[in-house]
Amino acid sequence: MKIDSHQHFWKFDPVRDSWIDDSMSAIRRDFYPEDLEPILKKHNIDGCIAVQADQSEAETEFLLNFAEQHDFIKGVVGWVNLMDPHVRERIAHYSENKKLKGIRHVLQGEPDRAYMLNPQFMKGIAALKNYDLAYDILVFPDQLGYTNQFVKNISGVRYVIDHIAKPDIKNKNIDKWANSMRTIAQHENVWCKVSGMVTEADWQNWQEGDFEPYLNVVFEAFGANRVMFGSDWPVCDVAGGYDKMIGIVEKYTAKLSVDEQARFWGLNAIEFYKLS
Repeated sequence: MKIDSHQHFWKFDPVRDSWIDDSMSAIRRDFYPEDLEPILKKHNIDGCIAVQADQSEAETEFLLNFAEQHDFIKGVVGWVNLMDPHVRERIAHYSENKKLKGIRHVLQGEPDRAYMLNPQFMKGIAALKNYDLAYDILVFPDQLGYTNQFVKNISGVRYVIDHIAKPDIKNKNIDKWANSMRTIAQHENVWCKVSGMVTEADWQNWQEGDFEPYLNVVFEAFGANRVMFGSDWPVCDVAGGYDKMIGIVEKYTAKLSVDEQARFWGLNAIEFYKLS
């Protein structure tokens, strides 16, 4: 079974979605399951994980409703306020829906780069253990030192780094990011999504070879058993689209063994998110 472990749906709102600026006009519209399903079928992908893009419980409900209506949406990574003293009650409420598989907060956008080390936030993360939910880590490279401390502080949670932590592929900055990723990968409960890479490259002029050094680091650090494919659709549409993005990854992973390819393209996501 093949799984796209990272994509988004939204009803476009120019105020809420102000992060979609003029340079991203290609995605300034609604994106619903009926838009994604034919793309998945084209690439023989059996299902997907819908990931939050808005910091609200309304977003969690929006995605869970889609998951109830469309069987190909195998799981949802939603949002709850992890700083809320009553966060355990909110997690308990949403975890009654079996399609909820994880939680995410947009850490990359926090002015406090060490936001994840706030004691109240960490209490919220620790509460995920009781409901067997995973946590998606969305950070930029400047936050990876804090991220390592964060995952070290809270054991027993399954973590996955989204978008290989968004290295500066456009300017070929790799060394500091690579060292940080190798350090974090030493924690066996931390996985990595090979997703979102094209948006960190030169959108109009990237070449397939731009990504190979970064993919080498990820696969060497995490191993084929802890990496998974994710498209970051529809965001990938600003930098070439689904077909070109998946082409990069297909070409790179062709050198893996049959078993390693099966794990990367689906089995790892099934294991990590505990998909039925």
